[in-house]
Amino acid sequence: MSLPPAENHRNTETYAQIARAIAFMRANHRDRPDLSAIARHVHLSDHHFQRLFTRWAGISPKRFSQYLTVEYAKSRIADTASLLDLTHDSGLSSPGRLHDLFVNLEAVSPGEFKAGGKGLKVWHGVHDTPFGRCSIAATARGICHLHFLDDEDGAEERLRSEWFNAEIVRDRTVTQDICDRIFQPTASATEPLNVLVKGTNFQIQVWRALLNIPFGGLATYQGLAASMGRPTAARAVGTAIGRNPVGYLIPCHRIIRGSGELGGYRWGVDRKTALLGWEASRHSATEAQDRQSFS
Repeated sequence: MSLPPAENHRNTETYAQIARAIAFMRANHRDRPDLSAIARHVHLSDHHFQRLFTRWAGISPKRFSQYLTVEYAKSRIADTASLLDLTHDSGLSSPGRLHDLFVNLEAVSPGEFKAGGKGLKVWHGVHDTPFGRCSIAATARGICHLHFLDDEDGAEERLRSEWFNAEIVRDRTVTQDICDRIFQPTASATEPLNVLVKGTNFQIQVWRALLNIPFGGLATYQGLAASMGRPTAARAVGTAIGRNPVGYLIPCHRIIRGSGELGGYRWGVDRKTALLGWEASRHSATEAQDRQSFS
């Protein structure tokens, strides 16, 4: 069930405040700002900020800040690297899990690539999410575009530049259902999310490799290249990651530098920080539940 418009709008306003708070926490992490300092920065009372942040993240700001450290990032890189090595050694390409949903990636044919979407109908809409506004587009074959927006101006023009010969239809009722499946997944959902992309063979290899990074995992450019059997292609891998047309579902936000620093992100480092911290908090909660169930 989709959220009512007023609730969606509140989600976007909440994210704007959360993003400012996380940016402040990240910029001042060595000083370890307390709750009051962060709340003052976003012009909220301590109580209101604590409640707002906990409702969004599922944990307190203090606990969340632990997932923003270089030490935590390095530990997740190490854990994820072993999983990627297993995937490469086995020759398997397991679909990435997004909460309880799978993502299946399909690439257009070379002929379709050149045709720029000719003969395809693409539904497009702009929606509120826990990470700000985003532009979503889909064909009958799958989601072909997901871009986070800081400004809606040019959203449809960007889509048209990617699928220049397709029939673009602005219809939020179609894309709202997709948005809900992505950002409000339910435990009962079993159908995979299909993604349709157009790119070079190498770009598609990189985007497929990104799907092997598990929810809550982190990998480096070098590590991802090695997992693809292309250990000397880290720079080219980085370029392909920067051209990812379907944000979040193809999880390029899970690639960081080997030093543990976040590096860049097509949709902003503050959003990348929010995404990774949010995923880390849920991953840790799931691990804790698993440990309890086996104790």
